Amino acid sequence: MNEEIRALYQEVIIDHGRHPRNYKKLDDHNRYQEGYNPLCGDRLKLYLKVENDHVVDAGFEGEGCAISIASASLMTERIKSKTVEEIQKLFQAFHQLVTDQEPPASLQDYLGKLTVLGGVREFPTRVKCATLAWHTMKAGLENDLHAQAVSTE
Repeated sequence: MNEEIRALYQEVIIDHGRHPRNYKKLDDHNRYQEGYNPLCGDRLKLYLKVENDHVVDAGFEGEGCAISIASASLMTERIKSKTVEEIQKLFQAFHQLVTDQEPPASLQDYLGKLTVLGGVREFPTRVKCATLAWHTMKAGLENDLHAQAVSTE
C-alpha cells in the first residue's frame, strides 16, 4: 500500500471511528440484527428500514475498535436507497476487497470510499473487525426481527 493511500485509509478510519454516521437506533425499523466478534469483543446492533425491496434508512449502535465502527458507519451510508439485490452485490464486492490479495481496479471504482477498508488485508486479524457490520447486515436482510446474533466465528 503506498503512503498516500495509507494516509487516506487512516484519515477515513479515524474520522468514521470517532464520528460515526448513522449511529442511532431507528424506532421505525423493520429489520434488526445483532453481531458479535468474539476475537476482539466488538458488538453491534443494526437497524434497517426496508420498504419495497429498498433500504430507506439504516442505523447502528454498539462498541468496538475504530475499524469496526468505521466499517459500520461507511456501510450504513452506502446501503441507504439501495435495493436488497444491489446490497448483496455490494457485500460480495466488499468481502472480496478485504480478503483478496489484489482486487481488480474495477472493484475499487465500484466500492468508492469503502476501498479505504481494503487496508485491513495487511492485518488478517482485523478483517473480522471490518466485516462484522457487513455480515450483520446480510443476516438482517435475510432474517426477521428476532434472529439470533451473528458471530464472526
